[in-house]
Order: sequence, then structure tokens, then C-alpha cells
Amino acid sequence: MRKIFIIAAIVVVVALLVFLFFGKSKKAEGKYVTTEVQRGDIAITVTATGTLEAVNTVQVGSQVSGTILALYADYNDLVKKGQLVAQLDPTFLKAQVAQAEADLDKAKASATLAKSQYDRAISLFERDMIAAADRDNAAASNEQAKADLKSSQANLDRVKTNLAYATITSPIDGVIISRNVDVGQTVAASLQAPTLFTIAQDLTKMQVKTSIDEADIGKIQEGQTAQFTVDAYPDQKFEATVKQIRLAPDVVQNVVSYSVILEVSNPDMLLKPGMTANVTVIIQQEQDVLKVPSTALRFRPSGIKKGQSSGGTTGYGQNNNHSNGANAASPDSTVHSRRPNQSHIWILDAQGKPKPVPVEVGISDGTTTQVTSDNLKEGDAVITGQEGVVQTNNQQVNPFMPRFGGGGPGGRR
Repeated sequence: MRKIFIIAAIVVVVALLVFLFFGKSKKAEGKYVTTEVQRGDIAITVTATGTLEAVNTVQVGSQVSGTILALYADYNDLVKKGQLVAQLDPTFLKAQVAQAEADLDKAKASATLAKSQYDRAISLFERDMIAAADRDNAAASNEQAKADLKSSQANLDRVKTNLAYATITSPIDGVIISRNVDVGQTVAASLQAPTLFTIAQDLTKMQVKTSIDEADIGKIQEGQTAQFTVDAYPDQKFEATVKQIRLAPDVVQNVVSYSVILEVSNPDMLLKPGMTANVTVIIQQEQDVLKVPSTALRFRPSGIKKGQSSGGTTGYGQNNNHSNGANAASPDSTVHSRRPNQSHIWILDAQGKPKPVPVEVGISDGTTTQVTSDNLKEGDAVITGQEGVVQTNNQQVNPFMPRFGGGGPGGRR
């Protein structure tokens, strides 16, 4: 009696296993996931990040050392070309000017004396009253006095120029976006001119400097349209245009990229220098076209091999070398060999079985693909997946089917 119970239990377990392996698999294979063909816009894009900059930015510095005596401009102030923005203490520079003026007066006096002595020496030499050497000495002294006079004049011009440098003015019309000094601060211009202000010429016209990977730079062309967002206005898109593609590469950790400059209009002054821009460059765009999920082009029902259609005949994705339309059988039996812009999509026929439909495709954004042929229309249902089936290497694999060694995914011996 005990043996009968054991045998009955084994039979029940085997029956359950058979139901799990075959019953669920059969049930799962009959359910397909479909999506409707839609009409809308589709675009090929390249994304990157960049930084907003003013088109023309000027750093205003000081060419002389000194102490900041007064500041006449601050952050965000609008300034005009030639407007006074800062003043260095001119006390020491004025003293240098006074000293140079005194040296010039001395040089003028010396030059006048040397000229008189030279004229006298010439007169005496003509009357044979002095030697030729004395005449030559007088002539040399006269020339040296002239040179000293020029040197003194040049020194006076230099110190006057330095005094003028103590009065710092704006070189352009613009807005001050940074100020780096305060009143009383000492600036030293011994090695390089220290920056006092940074002035942006016109913030109503800005630019985005973005970095494009070398794999995508070949798609970028001047004049292309771009859009970008900034963190300050995440729901607002700003328009831009590709202005310049710079040839110099940027290499960071063996990754090569290229700088691309985008023109941006900023009439409302919403954008500010230094903002991070999330850029999308539109490479190609089609509007109001039929489009399907890209998964529909990759789908193939389980149990149908690459060279076989739902009807069991070969022809899916291969050339049977028939002549002049011998491949043009019905979609239930054959899928035609495809040209580069041709593909196929599976739909459900009247009996609920998958049927391949050849289509011509256009551009794809990776998620959806344009359909250019008239085999499908808006609202048609296309198969994108199969419930209980995992897609691996472009094949639909039933996870409920047992796997045996050497049989491949879903294979049976």
C-alpha cells in the first residue's frame, strides 16, 4: 500500500512539472504586447553640457602699482567706454612728474650752454685761435646736451603716462560682472597687470561653450539648430545656433573632445554668465511622420528561426536567389530580403497570429523609428514583445522552456 502512495505522489509531481514547463509556456507564447503606430515629430540629436559666456569679456587691469584711492563702479553697473571706474593714489606719480619736469629744465639749460660754447668754438677755430681738438670737444658736448634733452623729455612723457594710468576707465560699453579690489587695497603691477574689473560687453547676446565627443563631432555643422536648458529654469527651453567648431582637441584622460560654440539670444536677461547648459544639438528632424517603437523592429516571435516565417517557409532576412519577384510571396509565408532602409514589423492577423509586414524606415532617435512606407497607418497595432519571453541576441526566449546543455536558449533534446 505504501508503494502505491509513493508511485501516486511521483505521478502527481511529474504532472505538475509537465504543466509548469509546457502549460505555462504555451499560454505565455500566445500573449503578445502591442503598441499603436503614432504620428508625430522625431529627431536625431547629440547631447552635451556647456557653460554660458558673454560673447566679449574684457578684464580691466592696472599698468602701474599703487593704492586704490576710490572706486566709481560696482557689480552689475552699466558703464560706457571711457567712463571712470577706479582711481589710484597719484601722489607718488605726481612727484615723479615734478622730478621729470625739473630734469627737463636742467637738460634745456645744459643744451643752451653747450650750443653757445659750440658756436664760440667754431668762431675761434675759424680765426685760428683754438686747436681742432677743442672745436671737436665743443661739438661733442653740444650733441650730448641735445641727447640729454631728448632723454629728459622722454622720461617726462613716461611719468605723465603713468600718472594717466592711475585714472582707470572702461575700455568698452558693457556691464561689470566682477570686481576684485576694494578701496585702500594695494595693487602691484611689477610682473603682470592685476585685474580690477571684468566687463561683459553685451549680455543680450551670449554664447554657450560646449564640449562634443569625437564620436559625435562629425555630425555637428555650423548653422545647426540647438536647444538647451539651465538649472535655474528647468522647464524652459532656449534656442541656440552652432556658430563655431574649434579645431583644437581637448584631451582629458585619453578622451578626446572638441569645443563647439553656440550663439544665444538673451533679450530678457534670464541667462547669466557661468550657468551650466544642458545642450541638445538637432542633427536631423522630421515633423508629423509615422513612427513606431524601435523595439517593434527588433521583435521576432519565439519559435521562428531567422530564416523562417510564421508559416514555416524560409526567407526572413535572407536571399533565396529567386529571380524577378520570386520572393514576393504573401507576408504569411515569406519576408523579403531587405535593402539598407528596409525592415519588417510583426502584426497580428485576423486569427491572432503574428504576421510580418515589410516597411521602409527613416531616421531613428533610438527609442522610436520613422516609417516612410504606406504599409502601416496611424493607429495600427504592432507587436513589440511577448509576455513571458525574454529577448536575447535579437531572439525571443521563453523563460518557462527547459534548457539543456548544447541546445541553446530554449532548445530541447
